[in-house]
Formats: sequence, C-alpha cells, structure tokens
Amino acid sequence: MTVLQNTGSLYQNQLVRRSSPDFRKKLMRYMRTVELPLGATVCEAGGALNYAYFPEGSVLSLLTVLENGSEVECANIGREGAFGLFAHQYGSVSFNRCVVQLEGPIMRCDVEPLHELLQEDTQARDIFISFSEALLSQVMQSVGCNALHKIEQRICRWLLMMHDRSEGDNLSYTHEFLARIIGANRTSITQAAQSLQSKGLVTYRRGLIQIQDRAGMEAEACECYMAVKRRYDACLKHAEQ
Repeated sequence: MTVLQNTGSLYQNQLVRRSSPDFRKKLMRYMRTVELPLGATVCEAGGALNYAYFPEGSVLSLLTVLENGSEVECANIGREGAFGLFAHQYGSVSFNRCVVQLEGPIMRCDVEPLHELLQEDTQARDIFISFSEALLSQVMQSVGCNALHKIEQRICRWLLMMHDRSEGDNLSYTHEFLARIIGANRTSITQAAQSLQSKGLVTYRRGLIQIQDRAGMEAEACECYMAVKRRYDACLKHAEQ
C-alpha cells in the first residue's frame, strides 16, 4: 500500500463532495490518500474495520466468502460511495472480503473520528445513510442476478458498472479475475467472453477488455444493471436536495 500526501481538493468522491463545506473541512483533517494495486485486499471477511474507505477513482469489490474458500461478489463501490462508513457505530468487523477491482486513488479515514463527525452533522449522516441503503439494494439485486441470470448477462452488467467508473473504454481484467468476481469457473467465463467478442460488443487480448459497443452491452445485460443504476442515481439526487 502506498500512502500519499492528502490533497482533497477535487473531491471526486460523491459523498464527500455533496457534504457541507464545514463537514468536508473537518473530515479532510483525518483523510489520507492511498493507492492499492488491482486485486489487493483492503479487509478480510471477519477482519477489523479500522478505516472507512472513500474511492476517488478506484472501485472496491465486496465478496461473500464461504467456508471452502469460494467467493462471489455481492456489491461494488466506486466514487459514489464508501466502505466501512458505520463500522465504529454498529460493529467493527467486516462481513465481507473487500478487494480492489479497479485501480485508482482511495481516501481513508479512521472510523472513530468519522463517527464523531457524523454524530454532529445530521445532513452528512443522512447522505451517508442514503448511500448505505443504495448499497444494500445492490446486494439484494446481486442475489437474484447471480442465481437466475446467464453468465453473459452478468458479465455485461459487471463490465458496464466498471465502464461507468473508468476513465476510458479499456478494462484490465483476466478471465481468472472475472471468474473470481462473477462466481463462475474459468471455462464458462472464457466461453462467455468469446461470445461477447463474436457479437462485436468487446475485444479481449492479454487481459485487456475493450468496450466496443456500449449500447449493445446494455441490451445484452440483464435488468439488474439499470435497476442498480437507477437506485444510485436516486441516492445522488437525494443528496443534492
């Protein structure tokens, strides 16, 4: 992990940016910017949550881990939200394994001062709670998606969510990484990726996926992509009011 000097000037994180100037000023005293590589573990399932993490350009993946070691993503968090917001208030242990699935800067803050600030600022607390409810809706949507939808649909949904958060059309993911996140075996992922490539939706080469047809990807994806997107859009709209 690389810890950088905190600037906090651009406020790319939506929760921070939509908070009041006074709350931001107080919060930024405790913020530090870190950079983690793709696949790095932020917190293990059952691990202590000492920090809250606010992605600035990265994406964090929350994985449900079973006793046999298998895992599947139940939610992902980009600059629209944060991980570990209410750890100090409602429990200091993570239910999920949290890993980096898109590289980029992350701001982190000790959970204790964050909790104290949220106790003082009801507006910021309402914004953070609204995001937490949106995150829960993503988890519930993922349950149905993973159980009922085809792998091609699930890959399209996931790649669209990453495309929304990335700076361009190129996404650096191997089939092994996709299999881990999607909760499928590598052979099924390879076959699905080849199908999407044959349809002209993506190109894949040496761990680099390039989106070629965004509209086609949206048509191919299951309803879960738009359902989650609408929920987060509503959350952000609420934060602006």
